[in-house]
Amino acid sequence: TAHLTISNRVPVCLEEDVIITIDAGLAYRDDLISDWTTEFRSVEQRPLRCTFPVPKTYENEGRFYHCDPIPFMELGSVAHKYFLINLRLPVNDTVNVGIGEIKDIQIVGIHQNGGFTTVWISMKTVFSPWIFGATVWYWHRLSLMARPPVLLERVIFALGISMTFLNVPVEWLSLGFEWTWILLFEDVQQGAFYSALFCFWIIFCGEHLMDQSQRNQLSAYWWQVGLVVFGSSVLLIFDLSERGVHLTNPFYSVWASETGTRVAITFIIVAGISVCLYFLSLCGVVHCVFRNIGGKTQQLPAMPEARRLRYKGIIFRFKFLMLVTLACAAMTVIFFILNQVSEGHWHWGDYTLQVHSAFLTGIYGMWNLYVFSIIFLYAPSHKHNKNKSGDSQQTDTLEKPEKTYRITGKVAEE
Repeated sequence: TAHLTISNRVPVCLEEDVIITIDAGLAYRDDLISDWTTEFRSVEQRPLRCTFPVPKTYENEGRFYHCDPIPFMELGSVAHKYFLINLRLPVNDTVNVGIGEIKDIQIVGIHQNGGFTTVWISMKTVFSPWIFGATVWYWHRLSLMARPPVLLERVIFALGISMTFLNVPVEWLSLGFEWTWILLFEDVQQGAFYSALFCFWIIFCGEHLMDQSQRNQLSAYWWQVGLVVFGSSVLLIFDLSERGVHLTNPFYSVWASETGTRVAITFIIVAGISVCLYFLSLCGVVHCVFRNIGGKTQQLPAMPEARRLRYKGIIFRFKFLMLVTLACAAMTVIFFILNQVSEGHWHWGDYTLQVHSAFLTGIYGMWNLYVFSIIFLYAPSHKHNKNKSGDSQQTDTLEKPEKTYRITGKVAEE
């Protein structure tokens, strides 16, 4: 990502709400003797917002204006060794009028360095087969059951698939191929994972309402899941409005115009409202679950031993997973805040502590461990007695669905 910093020195006051027109081009080559090959060319307009740091008097004439950085370009792939940026500010009677005399232009580049790239690709390479193997093992355990998978088990399997999809190390191929869509693909990966995670949370809590009659039905969570799908769709449309254009024009920015800025802010606000409504609903379901668990805990001494052990297992797994979920969510929020406030690093005297890459890899590893824990804790167990006769095996097969429904508190209407 590159940003322009422009310094103006003018003998008169700079006009307000001025638009600067930039004729930009990007070329590449892979050695020092070949000719440059033009890859992208575009004429873009950006709002120029500048302030004068001192009073506008005759004595201060000739001083510089301080201008805000301007978003310039964003490349999703740098598959070539050398790049050349051609930047021109055309001037005529209608273009670049009122911008003053440009004295200085600086390009600030934000890139992913080699050390982080090595760590990031290595982590994805390790986690990808690990989570994939766990997901395949989980589905194998489900296929051994004498009953079809219940809703919670299907959602856990979908969560494992989304985590596997997020772990796919496509960055290996992007090192040799010029894939301008790699950033858009990464956003789709993250969106698919978080959508599956939000759906899992609401269904996981709802299925632990042990006395609830409407169970094992996705329609019981239609409006919470609908909020997740709606918010994800809004963010996907917003992402496509910029990342999609970057496939053919890396100089485009949805924030370059007032209309684009309003539309982008509207999309973000609508998605934020959907997320807030979802979390309010989730908090309500969690409150009901803990209230029911408190009632069941008081009834445990009066229950038969088999049922008491089953309820203890349900309560322990739920409380443990809720604590891990809260810790993961808190770390994610802290990472987001530090990323926005500190801009990637802290200064402690003469030392610079890089927190962006550390938190990014830490959060990524934490979510992989979280999904693996869910798969491990909620994988169905199988205890087969090979010495059983055919009749006893058939009886056991018929009783398993009813036992499973009783364990999770469902009403076995079969």
